[in-house]
Amino acid sequence: MLATITQIKNTRAFILELVKDLSTEQLNKIPEGFNNNIIWNIAHLTAAQQNLCYVRSGLPVPVDAKHFGPFLSGTKPEQFIGKEEIDSIYSILLSSMDRLAADYTSGIFVQFEPWDKRYGMKLNTVEDAINFVPFHEGMHIGYIMAMKKLV
Repeated sequence: MLATITQIKNTRAFILELVKDLSTEQLNKIPEGFNNNIIWNIAHLTAAQQNLCYVRSGLPVPVDAKHFGPFLSGTKPEQFIGKEEIDSIYSILLSSMDRLAADYTSGIFVQFEPWDKRYGMKLNTVEDAINFVPFHEGMHIGYIMAMKKLV
């Protein structure tokens, strides 16, 4: 599992490299045909992973509520996100993987509420959830790359 968590962190570092030259305005722009923007997609990666691993395991999410609720599936951008908050989102994107690795190693994930994902996958364990994260993040990389061409 630790190799998968490292892979996720490396993918997230790639995403940050992909968007490093975009302005705050570009990160917040919702392109025509989309329901959200690039910064929402980036923050959503953290929120979704926290939901999959911690909430489904009956544990409190270790990230601040401002990095969780507003970016869950079914939400959309409600306000402009400034540079300081963007930097915070970027930091949490990477540090949440370090926390997941430490928490997994310490054995806190002892239960898991099974979940049938709409993609035809059934998640029965936290390991299933962690293995699902790269698939989910790959979809959002596609969205981010498409939006980047339009902003």
